[in-house]
Amino acid sequence: MRAVCVIPARGGSKGVPGKNLARVGGRPLVVRAVQAAHGVVDEVVVSTDDPEIAAVARAAGARVVVRPDELSGDTATSESALLHALSQLDDQPDVTVFVQCTSPFIAPADLAEAIRRVADDEADVVFSALESHEFQWALSDGQVFGVGHSAAFRPRRQDRAPHYRETGAFYVMRTAGLLEHGHRFFGRIAVQPVPESHAVEVDTALELDLVRAVSRIVDRPEPLDVDALVTDFDGVHTDDRAQVTQDGHESVAVSREDGMGVALLKKAGVPVLILSTEVNPVVRARADKLGVPVLHGIADKAAVLEKWLHDAGWDPARVAYVGNDVNDLGCLALVGWPIAVPDAHPSVLAAARLVLSRPGGGGAVREVCELILDSKG
Repeated sequence: MRAVCVIPARGGSKGVPGKNLARVGGRPLVVRAVQAAHGVVDEVVVSTDDPEIAAVARAAGARVVVRPDELSGDTATSESALLHALSQLDDQPDVTVFVQCTSPFIAPADLAEAIRRVADDEADVVFSALESHEFQWALSDGQVFGVGHSAAFRPRRQDRAPHYRETGAFYVMRTAGLLEHGHRFFGRIAVQPVPESHAVEVDTALELDLVRAVSRIVDRPEPLDVDALVTDFDGVHTDDRAQVTQDGHESVAVSREDGMGVALLKKAGVPVLILSTEVNPVVRARADKLGVPVLHGIADKAAVLEKWLHDAGWDPARVAYVGNDVNDLGCLALVGWPIAVPDAHPSVLAAARLVLSRPGGGGAVREVCELILDSKG
């Protein structure tokens, strides 16, 4: 059966401006949604009114449906976006998969199982849910009462049947039923249990900060398969400290094992570039020692990196950049693999897809080189 995933991603979020492009684990939320569905469905469609979201979604491999203004306001329902997107397809799918960008942790295996259950006619609708044994309470006319339990009797957890909390991550529906009823719940409804670590949504700035922190634990390690490596200098090749003599000369400490890592990476045919705002000649001296090109004394690192990527013909999605401070944020946003050292500025840690375990000047460069070499087999 043909399954199509529709991801509504409008640009006018009020709670978290630009939410669908916010990065979690180094990837925009809309990209995480597209990647979760890729390989599980026959086609991924992003419905949006925002040109930037559209460009990012296309780059991630999704088809884009431009949502009309009347379906892009705060009061527009998700179902209206789903139905509009379906109306733009040449062939109606048997199964419609609705995925929300606000749920950054969607396991493709859970999504695939929900699709299978609808395709095998076990249910008409399957949605992601968290199994819960919590005692819930409701307030009515000033009175508090138990939901699904008696205030006078509190059975043990193992003696209570679970209930389920809708996570909002995904809904899998028989398309014919969705078109007939116009909403996501109809016919035989079933739940697809998901882990507690996946049952989070981003609707506030605080929740965005929380999922960024959690992503370092929840995201499964990925092979660092890239074609080129770009690094900052201070704080990456060094510990971000400098010794200054009374006549103004500066010196820094570097790691010899970083040098071995760079040498091994070059031998494997993976180019390395050092990009730094630092004007001190120590940067070039270290680059010369490593035998790698360097661009330093740069005011706008992101503009220089963008030109270098273009001139060299590199696919930014297959380039890694290692940084540590706020002047690296523009570069981190340009590449597919933004990487941070562990003591980086909090905003850099939040933007990183990977946080290294070893510090700058203490083996961070060696670590990233070895991760790239490991991905090459």
